[in-house]
Amino acid sequence: MIIEPKIRNNICLTAHPTGCSLQVRDMIRFTKRRKKLRGPKAALIIGASNGYGMGARVAAAYACGAATLGIAFERPSSQNKVGTAGYYNDRAFLQYAAEDGIPAWSLNGDAFGEEMKRETLAMIRRHMGPLDLVVYSIAAPRRLDPATGTLHSSVIKPIGAPYTARTVDFQSGEIYPVTIEPASAEEIRDTVKVMGGEDWRLWIEALRREGLLAAGALTVAFSYIGPAFTAAIYRDGTIGRAKEHLEATARELDRDLAPRGGRALVSVNKALVTRASAVIPAVPLYIAVLYKVMKARGLHESCLQQELRLFGEFLYHGLSPALDAEGRIRLDDREMRAEVQEEVTRLLELASSENIERISDIAGFREEFLLHHGFGRPEVDYSAEVQP
Repeated sequence: MIIEPKIRNNICLTAHPTGCSLQVRDMIRFTKRRKKLRGPKAALIIGASNGYGMGARVAAAYACGAATLGIAFERPSSQNKVGTAGYYNDRAFLQYAAEDGIPAWSLNGDAFGEEMKRETLAMIRRHMGPLDLVVYSIAAPRRLDPATGTLHSSVIKPIGAPYTARTVDFQSGEIYPVTIEPASAEEIRDTVKVMGGEDWRLWIEALRREGLLAAGALTVAFSYIGPAFTAAIYRDGTIGRAKEHLEATARELDRDLAPRGGRALVSVNKALVTRASAVIPAVPLYIAVLYKVMKARGLHESCLQQELRLFGEFLYHGLSPALDAEGRIRLDDREMRAEVQEEVTRLLELASSENIERISDIAGFREEFLLHHGFGRPEVDYSAEVQP
């Protein structure tokens, strides 16, 4: 079939297998050109098929030579049905790793479920032995609580009062206001259940119980803080409440792992174009302007570059990692520089549908979003039929 991008409400419903494979190839080639890093020998990446999770997997495997097991919940392809971008990314990674002689395995299923945990533990015992790194990188709309059988759904809403802000349709460049009503107490609890640290803790406890965490093992999860412009819908909203729970969980796990020399950490990463960030109101407009400012200053990093810096400068550089007052790694340090945020704020105040293409990098946002789904690559003939 001929596969073209179909985008609805800032969500891409299709993915191109050739383009996705080339994106993973480019990440691997970029990593191969850099110096090797000290790092893990056996790593589990929970949420490994896109964004920061995929970046962490490539960094672990190709910068450190680690055997990796990746878990993702993606829609597979069939003879006449297109799979998700994450499905194609995962297949491509396994293919390249096999060609390069790097041990790699993947499981496709619900990481929140007990069945997936059991299957993962069995695979680790069979192929890898005790892990020295566990990366938790889950962004999910819902979670079935294994203890109660209750299905919880996450929401992107403010807390306490309605939120009105400007956002952008990154395809058309139209800037328009959006108002979101505040979350109920139940919606807040549900979002914490899905996006907080409870499932991360269950994973670490299961690995410890089965003796599958090596002495000195590290585990890291990802968070975001962001600027005042997005605070009401992000850090001060339902997602932010979940991130606070995630960060509190990290402190608890860190104490639990300390007796055997282990650590649990949260890395606060920079704002980037991902499937998740594209649908959060106000965030696409902020990212488009942020990209303009950071690229002009030579400060911009991709998901992969952030993960390579995380491994090389924080997790495995031989010293205790530098942490902020809340005990977090701050990979968003370049984004949050005063001069960067001052310029971003100035441009956001000026931004309009008429000047957005000029004063922001909305074109770069658009290009990166398409690339994440395998589209927009000059070497791919998108008019040709391809086996999905």
